[in-house]
Amino acid sequence: MNTSLLAPRVSRQHWRTSIQLNAHLLALRNANLQPSRRHASGKSIGDKRERDQPKKKKKARTDFKQYDLKNAEQFSLCDAMRYIQAFEVGRPPTSPKYDLAVRLRTIKNGPTVRNRLRLPHAVNTSLRICVICPPDSKHAEAAKRAGASVVGEETVFDAIKEGRILFDRCICHLESAGKMNKAGIGRILGPRGLMPSAKFGTVVENVGASVKGLVGGSEYRERNGVLRMAIGQLGFTPEEIQTNIKAFMSEVKKDIGLLSDRISKEIHEVVLSSTNAPGFTLNGDFKSAKSPPTRDLSVM
Repeated sequence: MNTSLLAPRVSRQHWRTSIQLNAHLLALRNANLQPSRRHASGKSIGDKRERDQPKKKKKARTDFKQYDLKNAEQFSLCDAMRYIQAFEVGRPPTSPKYDLAVRLRTIKNGPTVRNRLRLPHAVNTSLRICVICPPDSKHAEAAKRAGASVVGEETVFDAIKEGRILFDRCICHLESAGKMNKAGIGRILGPRGLMPSAKFGTVVENVGASVKGLVGGSEYRERNGVLRMAIGQLGFTPEEIQTNIKAFMSEVKKDIGLLSDRISKEIHEVVLSSTNAPGFTLNGDFKSAKSPPTRDLSVM
């Protein structure tokens, strides 16, 4: 039998292609190369120069990131209060507080805004104030008459060192500043933001007037480009909240104006929230066409 008749016929073109492929593989082997493999990124595995280059680090932001408010939903004061009160249903009017957050366009690691303010309508009237001054002096009597709850020198220092800090604010008379520094209470009061300092106006000559300014007053301080302050109790009327907001914003603008001309700070966003409610960006209007009557927002 002729076996050549059973063998498959192979065209000349097939043989030519097979010979070319074998020649190509032989050339690769002789050159000690392998067929190119690639990463998922598309870069060749053999191309180490480009692949092994250290990645360029992104430049760190020098200012806080702010979002564009053009397309953000904004609310009038009365509308924001209406939605907030819906989250606070069933809670006593004096327990939850309205909070105002003022977001600033400012650089990081720059000077911050910090101050205290007595609002036209006091939010917290149960503030405990400590006055460091000679206990038997006229300054101590003036502090007690103004509403200070803790007055003295050595007794106050000993109580602080023992961990009995029974006050929310601390004022020091000028005559007692040396004794206070020697007592070493700064490491205890400093982290709590209670250490008296001439820079922040808590080392004073007239302690009586300072105590009167603190009773019913509130402090605010910039953190991460945001100023926060309790602006009213939940039972306040919209007019009372509006008056407090105006007083707070006016004081913030003054504080910004007192900073160096080289430091740029601008108000970017004002947000009203409460103890248990989310924040609502204010558009600067008192009420809108759809706002309920203000008397309805005054009754809880």
